[in-house]
Amino acid sequence: MSRMPTMFIPHGGGPCFFMDWNPPDAWDRQRKFLQDLPGSLPQQPTALLVVSGHWEEREFTVQHNPAPPLLYDYGGFPPHTYELTWPAPGDPALAESVHDLLEAAGFPCGYENQRGFDHGVFVPLKVAFPGADIPTVQLSLRADLDADAHLAAGRALAPLRDEGVLIIGSGNTYHNMQVLMQSVRGGGGGGVPQGVEFDRWLSDAATRPDPLERDRLLAGWDRAPGARDSNPREEHLIPLHVAAGAAGSDPGHKTLEDHVMGAIESAFSFG
Repeated sequence: MSRMPTMFIPHGGGPCFFMDWNPPDAWDRQRKFLQDLPGSLPQQPTALLVVSGHWEEREFTVQHNPAPPLLYDYGGFPPHTYELTWPAPGDPALAESVHDLLEAAGFPCGYENQRGFDHGVFVPLKVAFPGADIPTVQLSLRADLDADAHLAAGRALAPLRDEGVLIIGSGNTYHNMQVLMQSVRGGGGGGVPQGVEFDRWLSDAATRPDPLERDRLLAGWDRAPGARDSNPREEHLIPLHVAAGAAGSDPGHKTLEDHVMGAIESAFSFG
């Protein structure tokens, strides 16, 4: 069995890949990136472990549900977007491995038996894995959003990669919603996209060949140029830290840079 990479993917906005937009090609690059994602892997994953920017708990908490429902945690979208399906099975055995690895690393970890996949999981993965036939487990963020802790949690979870588990951080590298909504009201934004300065810094940090230097830079992400302009609150960025921590010594690569809704969004893969 080949060792799986880890990755950080943008999950867009709400059910964005399943709606008509103006312009109609607004989300085409991200959709194509997600559609091509399985072909970039060394083999089909045995399971998916996903950390989304839409689930926070006081302590790390892992989904322990054999058949998670969908959590339509967005509002104001057309009725058909609340009828989307993605019936991927859960994987309680994987959840228990996640729990044990985190606890062994000193992180208290709880189980969640009812919560479904939020849109940071099912919206992008419905594009990437439309067959919904790969067992999937969601892991929460820790509510303090501490960068060092999420890097360390990723390092604790790295052994799962050798079992064929694909570890995915799902969020957005730019998530200043106030600016994005102003851009939408203004027709999608023109000129230089928002977040360029931070994206340039983040791309350099995530692809540093020395993993210790990479982690050091990512741990201090909020001191980077344009950091808080791009992420006034970091919940959509911190899934990247889990993916980077799980990368170990594997190098990082920038796999997507997209300009959408007047902002810049990027994806990264490690290994």
